[in-house]
Amino acid sequence: MKSHTITREQLCKMFDHTNLKAYACRQDFEQLCREARENNFAMVAINPAPVALCKRLLGGSAVHVGAAISFPLGQETIQMKELVTEQAILNGADEIDYVVNLGEIKNGNWDYIEREMSRIVALCRDRKVISKVIFEICYLSQEEIIRLAQIAGKVLPDYIKTSTGFGTHGAVAETVRLMKETVGEKVKVKAAGGIRDWASCAAMIDAGAERIGTSSSLKILEEFDRSRNCGSAL
Repeated sequence: MKSHTITREQLCKMFDHTNLKAYACRQDFEQLCREARENNFAMVAINPAPVALCKRLLGGSAVHVGAAISFPLGQETIQMKELVTEQAILNGADEIDYVVNLGEIKNGNWDYIEREMSRIVALCRDRKVISKVIFEICYLSQEEIIRLAQIAGKVLPDYIKTSTGFGTHGAVAETVRLMKETVGEKVKVKAAGGIRDWASCAAMIDAGAERIGTSSSLKILEEFDRSRNCGSAL
């Protein structure tokens, strides 16, 4: 899919509408879910604690609830990540975005990384929920990104994802393209972090992203609508 041909409906179905703020309260989640329902977004991206609340708020809609696991540092043990993943699914999560153990990547412990990914992806697959592996590209070399994407191409999560949005920078179009080229056709790519306008969103789509994680979904849609209206007036 290319940004110049995408429809508004298709764009909405790419958005993981996000609120991962530490101080987000019930009113914030009510607004998040209302916006997601009204626009038929793909998912709301939240921390594990409000999963049950958001599941109730989105009842009767097609919008998924996504839980961020080991967010944003990725430094829990595999067992702890599995436990939180299981609890989030029991509370109603339809999708799981987990952060890899970056320290073990820097240690060169690729067996650990593959074991972690295999166990969490298998748990998600067994429970019939979507799995996404967060790379946090700002801390990784190109060689590490390629190696991690190669492992994902073997384990086959549903998505690999650029960033948490809490690192030193977020998604980069060139890295999205590299991740997609490396992982192959069986795994999709989600771009997240710093995507706040239609121009940056379009760049990620053109680089191969099939999901967009952003807290600026409504602003991006407004800019998208203006761009199409301007085009129609020419």
